[in-house]
Amino acid sequence: MQHRGFLLLALFALLALTSAVAKKKDKVKKGVPGSECAEWTWGPCTPSSKDCGVGFREGTCGAQTQRIRCRVPCNWKKEFGADCKYKFESWGACDGGTGTKARQGTLKKARYNAQCQETIRVTKPCTPKTKAKAKAKKGKGKD
Repeated sequence: MQHRGFLLLALFALLALTSAVAKKKDKVKKGVPGSECAEWTWGPCTPSSKDCGVGFREGTCGAQTQRIRCRVPCNWKKEFGADCKYKFESWGACDGGTGTKARQGTLKKARYNAQCQETIRVTKPCTPKTKAKAKAKKGKGKD
Protein backbone atom coordinates (compact mmCIF):
# COMPACT_ATOMS: atom_id res chain seq x y z
CA MET A 1 0.00 0.00 0.00
CA GLN A 2 2.85 2.41 0.84
CA HIS A 3 4.46 1.55 -2.45
CA ARG A 4 1.31 2.59 -4.33
CA GLY A 5 1.15 5.93 -2.46
CA PHE A 6 4.77 6.67 -3.30
CA LEU A 7 4.16 5.95 -6.99
CA LEU A 8 1.11 8.25 -7.02
CA LEU A 9 3.11 11.02 -5.36
CA ALA A 10 5.94 10.62 -7.89
CA LEU A 11 3.44 10.68 -10.78
CA PHE A 12 1.84 13.93 -9.51
CA ALA A 13 5.27 15.54 -9.05
CA LEU A 14 6.25 14.60 -12.61
CA LEU A 15 2.96 15.92 -13.98
CA ALA A 16 3.36 19.23 -12.12
CA LEU A 17 6.94 19.60 -13.37
CA THR A 18 6.02 19.00 -17.03
CA SER A 19 3.09 21.44 -16.90
CA ALA A 20 5.35 24.12 -15.36
CA VAL A 21 7.89 23.64 -18.16
CA ALA A 22 5.12 23.82 -20.79
CA LYS A 23 3.82 27.10 -19.32
CA LYS A 24 7.33 28.55 -19.37
CA LYS A 25 7.73 27.62 -23.06
CA ASP A 26 4.41 29.30 -23.88
CA LYS A 27 5.56 32.53 -22.22
CA VAL A 28 8.79 32.50 -24.23
CA LYS A 29 6.91 31.98 -27.50
CA LYS A 30 4.58 34.94 -26.84
CA GLY A 31 7.53 37.34 -26.56
CA VAL A 32 9.19 36.21 -29.78
CA PRO A 33 8.54 38.52 -32.76
CA GLY A 34 6.49 36.76 -35.39
CA SER A 35 4.57 34.44 -33.07
CA GLU A 36 1.29 36.32 -33.56
CA CYS A 37 1.88 37.35 -37.17
CA ALA A 38 3.20 35.20 -40.00
CA GLU A 39 4.95 37.70 -42.31
CA TRP A 40 7.27 40.07 -40.42
CA THR A 41 9.36 42.49 -42.45
CA TRP A 42 12.51 43.62 -40.67
CA GLY A 43 14.58 46.71 -41.36
CA PRO A 44 18.34 47.01 -40.93
CA CYS A 45 19.96 47.12 -37.51
CA THR A 46 20.59 50.77 -36.63
CA PRO A 47 23.26 51.35 -33.95
CA SER A 48 22.32 53.66 -31.08
CA SER A 49 25.59 55.58 -31.32
CA LYS A 50 28.36 55.86 -33.93
CA ASP A 51 28.31 53.23 -36.68
CA CYS A 52 28.58 49.98 -34.70
CA GLY A 53 27.55 48.38 -31.42
CA VAL A 54 24.15 47.83 -29.77
CA GLY A 55 21.12 49.24 -31.54
CA PHE A 56 17.58 48.46 -32.63
CA ARG A 57 15.82 46.82 -35.58
CA GLU A 58 12.21 47.68 -36.43
CA GLY A 59 9.81 45.12 -37.79
CA THR A 60 6.33 45.48 -39.22
CA CYS A 61 3.55 43.02 -39.89
CA GLY A 62 0.29 44.53 -41.01
CA ALA A 63 -0.58 47.19 -38.43
CA GLN A 64 1.85 45.80 -35.82
CA THR A 65 5.27 47.33 -35.25
CA GLN A 66 7.99 45.98 -32.98
CA ARG A 67 11.52 47.05 -32.05
CA ILE A 68 14.07 44.45 -31.02
CA ARG A 69 17.60 44.87 -29.80
CA CYS A 70 20.39 43.98 -32.19
CA ARG A 71 24.13 44.47 -32.51
CA VAL A 72 26.20 45.66 -35.46
CA PRO A 73 29.74 44.23 -35.34
CA CYS A 74 32.40 46.92 -35.41
CA ASN A 75 34.31 45.17 -38.20
CA TRP A 76 31.33 44.81 -40.56
CA LYS A 77 31.67 45.64 -44.22
CA LYS A 78 29.38 48.58 -44.94
CA GLU A 79 29.20 47.82 -48.66
CA PHE A 80 27.13 44.68 -48.13
CA GLY A 81 25.66 45.13 -44.64
CA ALA A 82 25.78 43.26 -41.37
CA ASP A 83 22.79 41.02 -42.17
CA CYS A 84 24.35 39.42 -45.25
CA LYS A 85 26.68 36.54 -44.41
CA TYR A 86 29.13 35.38 -47.09
CA LYS A 87 31.58 32.50 -47.54
CA PHE A 88 34.81 33.88 -48.94
CA GLU A 89 37.54 32.32 -51.07
CA SER A 90 41.20 32.80 -50.21
CA TRP A 91 42.83 36.14 -51.01
CA GLY A 92 44.21 36.35 -54.54
CA ALA A 93 47.67 37.49 -55.54
CA CYS A 94 48.69 41.12 -55.16
CA ASP A 95 47.96 43.29 -58.20
CA GLY A 96 51.09 45.39 -58.66
CA GLY A 97 49.23 48.08 -60.63
CA THR A 98 46.65 48.89 -57.95
CA GLY A 99 48.53 47.63 -54.88
CA THR A 100 45.50 45.59 -53.76
CA LYS A 101 44.44 41.96 -53.59
CA ALA A 102 40.87 40.68 -53.97
CA ARG A 103 38.62 37.78 -53.12
CA GLN A 104 35.07 36.76 -53.93
CA GLY A 105 32.29 35.72 -51.57
CA THR A 106 29.08 33.80 -52.19
CA LEU A 107 25.95 34.42 -50.12
CA LYS A 108 25.64 31.95 -47.26
CA LYS A 109 22.77 33.48 -45.26
CA ALA A 110 20.54 36.56 -45.45
CA ARG A 111 19.21 37.46 -42.00
CA TYR A 112 15.91 39.27 -41.40
CA ASN A 113 14.90 39.14 -45.09
CA ALA A 114 17.80 41.42 -46.04
CA GLN A 115 18.29 42.19 -49.72
CA CYS A 116 21.76 40.73 -50.43
CA GLN A 117 23.85 40.26 -53.54
CA GLU A 118 24.49 36.62 -54.47
CA THR A 119 28.22 37.23 -55.02
CA ILE A 120 30.44 40.09 -53.94
CA ARG A 121 34.05 41.07 -54.53
CA VAL A 122 36.12 42.77 -51.83
CA THR A 123 39.62 44.21 -51.96
CA LYS A 124 42.28 45.20 -49.45
CA PRO A 125 45.73 46.75 -49.72
CA CYS A 126 48.66 44.41 -50.18
CA THR A 127 50.93 44.09 -47.17
CA PRO A 128 54.63 44.60 -47.72
CA LYS A 129 56.68 41.43 -47.21
CA THR A 130 59.18 43.30 -45.04
CA LYS A 131 56.76 43.24 -42.07
CA ALA A 132 57.05 39.45 -41.73
CA LYS A 133 60.85 39.69 -41.65
CA ALA A 134 60.79 42.49 -39.07
CA LYS A 135 58.64 40.40 -36.72
CA ALA A 136 61.00 37.43 -37.05
CA LYS A 137 64.06 39.55 -36.16
CA LYS A 138 62.36 41.17 -33.15
CA GLY A 139 63.30 38.46 -30.63
CA LYS A 140 66.87 37.88 -31.90
CA GLY A 141 68.35 41.24 -30.79
CA LYS A 142 69.47 40.06 -27.33
CA ASP A 143 72.58 37.85 -27.34
